[in-house]
Amino acid sequence: MAEQDICPHLDSIGEITKEDLLQKSKGTCQSCGAGGPNLWACLQNDCPYVGCGESYSDHSTLHAQAKKHNLTVNLTTFRIWCYVCEREVFLEHRPALVPVPAAPHHCKAEAAPQPVGHPLKAVPIAVAEEEGSESEEDELKPRGLTGMKNIGNSCYMNAALQALSNCPPLTQFFLDCSGLVRTDKKPALCKSYQKLISELWHKKRPSYVVPTSLSHGIKLVNPMFRGYAQQDTQEFLRCLMDQLHEELKEPLTECSMSGEGSDGEERRDGDRSPSEDEFLSCDSGSNNEASMTQPHALSFSPNQIMSTILSLSSKVLCAVMCLPAQLLLSARKKKQSHYRSVISDIFDGSILSLVQCLTCDRVSTTVETFQDLSLPIPGKEDLAKLHSSIHQNLPVKTGVCPDTYGSQGWISYIMDSIRRFVVSCIPSWFWGPMVTLEDCLAAFFAADELKGDNMYSCERCKKLRNGVKYCKVLRLPEILCIHLKRFRHEVMYSFKISNHVSFPLEGLDMRPFLAKESPSQVTTYDLLSVICHHGTAGSGHYIAYCQNVINGQWYEFDDQYVTEVHETVVQNAEAYVLFYRKSSEESVRERQKVVALANMKEPSLLQFYISREWLNKFNTFAEPGPISNHTFLCRHGGIPPNKYHYIDDLVVIVPQNVWEYLYNSFGGGPAVNHLYMCAICQVEIEALAKRRKMEIDTFIKLNKEFQAEEAPTVILCISMQWFREWESFVKGKDNEPPGPIDNSKIGVMKGGHIQLKQGADYGQISEETWQYLLGIYGGGPEIAVRQTVAPADPDSLHGERKIEAETRAL
Repeated sequence: MAEQDICPHLDSIGEITKEDLLQKSKGTCQSCGAGGPNLWACLQNDCPYVGCGESYSDHSTLHAQAKKHNLTVNLTTFRIWCYVCEREVFLEHRPALVPVPAAPHHCKAEAAPQPVGHPLKAVPIAVAEEEGSESEEDELKPRGLTGMKNIGNSCYMNAALQALSNCPPLTQFFLDCSGLVRTDKKPALCKSYQKLISELWHKKRPSYVVPTSLSHGIKLVNPMFRGYAQQDTQEFLRCLMDQLHEELKEPLTECSMSGEGSDGEERRDGDRSPSEDEFLSCDSGSNNEASMTQPHALSFSPNQIMSTILSLSSKVLCAVMCLPAQLLLSARKKKQSHYRSVISDIFDGSILSLVQCLTCDRVSTTVETFQDLSLPIPGKEDLAKLHSSIHQNLPVKTGVCPDTYGSQGWISYIMDSIRRFVVSCIPSWFWGPMVTLEDCLAAFFAADELKGDNMYSCERCKKLRNGVKYCKVLRLPEILCIHLKRFRHEVMYSFKISNHVSFPLEGLDMRPFLAKESPSQVTTYDLLSVICHHGTAGSGHYIAYCQNVINGQWYEFDDQYVTEVHETVVQNAEAYVLFYRKSSEESVRERQKVVALANMKEPSLLQFYISREWLNKFNTFAEPGPISNHTFLCRHGGIPPNKYHYIDDLVVIVPQNVWEYLYNSFGGGPAVNHLYMCAICQVEIEALAKRRKMEIDTFIKLNKEFQAEEAPTVILCISMQWFREWESFVKGKDNEPPGPIDNSKIGVMKGGHIQLKQGADYGQISEETWQYLLGIYGGGPEIAVRQTVAPADPDSLHGERKIEAETRAL
C-alpha cells in the first residue's frame, strides 16, 4: 500500500499500546452492545470510547461527529481512519528513498522553494497486498465474500455493488491506488465507495457490512433513489458510475492525447469532441483530417524558459506572466477539453454507426461512446428473420459490411444446429424460443432499414430518403457491461420478458461485431458477474452471481448472505446485467515476465518512476496501452505544484531492467528518473490567480457603478449560462476559463435586429461591463433591453412645436 502524506491530526492521539487495543477488541460497542469484529476505538487523547462500525449501527462515526474526535482505529485490522482527511492514515514515518534533486545551478534563489525530499516506497510489480507481508496461504485465501445488509428494498443496490466489486481492474484501483481517490466534489461518492471496497476485501472481513454512507450519497446525487421503493439495478449502476467518473475525471493533456494512442479516445458522453457528436460524410473525411493538422510550435527546454524569465525585471516579468495566461486561453478556445477517469478507462467503448442513403449512396458516419450495451431479447419471429438473414444478401453498398456470424466456424454452426433441433422438438409454450446472448448481440447490430415514418434525412439529396443503418463496435472496453432489456413499459402497464437467454461463462467472441477500423486486438471475454431479477416488473428481488478472482469459484450474493454455487447454477440464471472481462493469455505471460525481472534484483545505476495508475492497468488489463506517465507530469516534464505533496501516491519506483522491458513492450512514457516541482507551472498558477482577482474585482467595481445609476441610458444582456461558467472560473471552482460569450440562446432575430427572446435566462449588465468582458473573451451578439435615446432633429422638433401651438389655438 502506498504511503500517504502525513495526516495533520495525528498530534491528537494519546499514548496507547497494542496491548490496550487488543484488550478493547474483546469488549463491545458502548452504545448498542454489539460485539466484534469490526469494532472501532477512538484515538482522541483520554477518550476510552469503543463503537461499532457499518456492519451494525456505525456508532463509531456518530461518536466522532458528535465529539469532533478525528481519528479512530479498527480493533480487528489496526488500521487508522481520519474523519477530517477522509482517508486511511499511518503512524510510522518511512525515510525517503530518493531525494528530490536541488534546483538547477543557473536558477536564482528567488525561484519557488523545493522541499527537501519526498518519501517514496518501492512497490513490487505484482499486485501489492498489505505491504507484501502475507504468506502464500493468506494470498490464496479468498476475499471479497462479504455480504451487504438490506436497508429497505436495497437489493438492487447490493447486487450492483457486488457485481462491480468483483471487477478486478476497478477494485484493484481502489485498493492499490487509494491515494488517487481525491475529489472536492460533493457528495464525494468515490470516498464512500473506496471505504466500502476496503471493508469488503479485507482479509479479516466481517460477515456483512451496511452500505449506509454510499446509499446516502447516491440519494443526494439522484432523488429517484430516495425512499424505500424498489429501483432498477441498471439505472443505479449508470448513476453510480457517472458520478464516480465526474468526481475522479482529469483533463487529458495534449501530450497524453497524442502519446497514449487509443486512450486519447476515452471520453464520456458530454466529454466527446464535436466530431463524435456530428454526422460526417465520407466526402468530407479528408477535410476533417486536414483541419486537425496543427502548426509546429517553437521548442524550448524548461530550463531555458525559466532562466530567461528569472533574468527579466519585475515589470517585464509581470507582463510575461500575463502572456502565458492569454496564450493558454486562446489555445483553449480552439479545442474542447477531454476528460478521462478510471471508470472511462475500464468501461467505455465506442460504436461506429453508418447510415447509407439508398438514392445517392452517401454514407454518413458517427462515433458514439457507450458504457453498456442494452440488448433486445428477440422473439420467435425476430429469431427467424435474424437467422435467415445470415444466408441472404442484405442491401449492402460501398464500404458497408453487415456480417454477423461469419467468423464463428463450422463447429459453432453444427452445435448451433443441434441446439435448435432439440429446441424445435419442445413446444414453444413450454420452453419459449431458445435465445443466446449472441442472438441478442446480432439483433442489436443487425442492419436497420430506414423507411416510412423512419426515413433518413439525406444532406446531399436535401430530402427524406430510404436508407440503411449499420452499427459496429469501434473500440472494445476492458470490461463489457451487457444489459438485457427484460422490462417493457407501455402507457397503461409494464411487463417483464422472462425468456431464458443462454450466455457463455468463457470465450464470448465479439469479433463478428467489430468494425474493420477497430484497433482492439483482444476480442474474447470471460464472465465476471451476472445480476439476476426474480419476480415481476415493478417488484421482485435482485441477486448477483460473481466469480471470485482468487480461487475461481462462483458465489451467490443475496444481500447479507454469500453462498458458494456450482457454475451450472450460474448458467441457468435469468440474467439481467452481465459483466465480461477481456481474456488474454498473452497479458498473463507479460506479467509473469515482469515479476521475474523484478525478482532478479539486478543492481542498476538508474531507477525509473512509473505511473502507479498505469501499473494497475498493467496488472489487471488485457490491453493496458502505452505507458502514460503524463498522469503525474505537467506538459513541461515536471510535477504540477498541486500534485507534488502527494506524488508518492502517483508513482512507483522500478529498476532499470523492468522499465526497459515495459517501455520496449508498450511504448509511451516519457522516462522519468528524477522528480521536481515545475517552476513554470508555479508561475502560471500565480498569473492565473492574479488574472482571476483582476477580473472579479473589476466586475464588482463596474457593477456597483451600474447599480448606482438611477436611469442608465443603456442596459445590455448576458447569457446566465455563460456567466455561471465565468463565475466558476474566477472563483476558482473550475480551472478551465469559459469560451467566448455566447448570447445566441437568449436572442431572436426580428425585423433584421436581434432582440431578447421571451423567457430567456439572462442577466443585465452595464455597457462598460459588457465591453470589459467582451475585450477578454470576445463573442456576442450584443443584445440591449434599453437603447440610448438619440437627440431629436431640430427641424422635426420645430414642426412638433408648431403643431402643438396650432392645437392649442383650436
